[in-house]
Amino acid sequence: MKYNFLGNTGLVVSELCFGTMTFSGKGGFWGAIGTQQQDEVNALMKVVVDSGINFIDTANVYSYGESEKLLGQSIIDLGLNRNDLVIATKVRGRMSEGINNVGLSRYHIFHSVDESLKRLQMDHIDVLYVHGVDPHTPVEEIMRSLNDIVLTGKVRYIAVCNWPAWLVMKALGIAEKHGWNKFVGLQYYFSLAGRDIEREILPLAADQNLAVMPWSPLAGGFLGGKYNRDSEKAEGSRRSAFDFPPVNKERTYDIIDVIAEVGKQHKVSVAEVALAWVRQQKGITSTIIGAKNVDQLNANVKSVDLQLTAEDLEKIDKVSALPKEYPGWMVERQSADRALK
Repeated sequence: MKYNFLGNTGLVVSELCFGTMTFSGKGGFWGAIGTQQQDEVNALMKVVVDSGINFIDTANVYSYGESEKLLGQSIIDLGLNRNDLVIATKVRGRMSEGINNVGLSRYHIFHSVDESLKRLQMDHIDVLYVHGVDPHTPVEEIMRSLNDIVLTGKVRYIAVCNWPAWLVMKALGIAEKHGWNKFVGLQYYFSLAGRDIEREILPLAADQNLAVMPWSPLAGGFLGGKYNRDSEKAEGSRRSAFDFPPVNKERTYDIIDVIAEVGKQHKVSVAEVALAWVRQQKGITSTIIGAKNVDQLNANVKSVDLQLTAEDLEKIDKVSALPKEYPGWMVERQSADRALK
């Protein structure tokens, strides 16, 4: 396992991050994603730490707090040193029918952090993500609240999921203006079937020295090796009940054909190629992997041993690259006359 700095924080995290969305499966669609209970969670967490992963990702909304509870208890059950782990959780999602128990108001941020700490059985959160946009709370109010929660000592760093690039830059500018704590990282969907963040988010991260943690690098299991044109349904796959994130399936079948061939050449699985591709992209800090069982987790962890060649990457890029959009193609065209010959 290799390690990378988390943006400009000086904090070091593993190149893989373990995601806990499969824990519990309580309530609504969460059961389609995973139903791991405490013994299974403990077995997974043992593999995680034994493999060298020190970065663990959860969220208060995963199974409405149950994921946090199972994670916190597993750390105690296994006798793990809390200080050897970097624990991330999130705030924004609805946690009950209470009218204020949702969003990014100061009220909800402070209340949610306290509740997450109780469930995790911890005294601080290492990375707190805002888990999406709240159109009804001003960005200045959100950043003030996040700065203040850091000053309490209950949160070490703040980061962001799923915001458009312009809104992230607005938030960074407001924090800079007031001397507040800024976002240090970005958690966004990124896979061979969904390279959208290459347009604005990855350039933003490079410019602002922000860490990037891709979620769903296997596109919700679609790049896990079970799907192709001859097998459009997969028993036991979460996509059978929860078809998310959205993908262009015909286009993705073309991608699967190519990465399957690359996998044969390296004697590895389709999933390992898909994970290795994400890991090797410029600017990626820690790729979030999940698992329903120990075998699946071991297979995902094994992907760090695969180093795709320049030829492999060229083949994969050819079939999966985003179509050019305006103003990107105009920027590229007009920049040409500034290149030194």
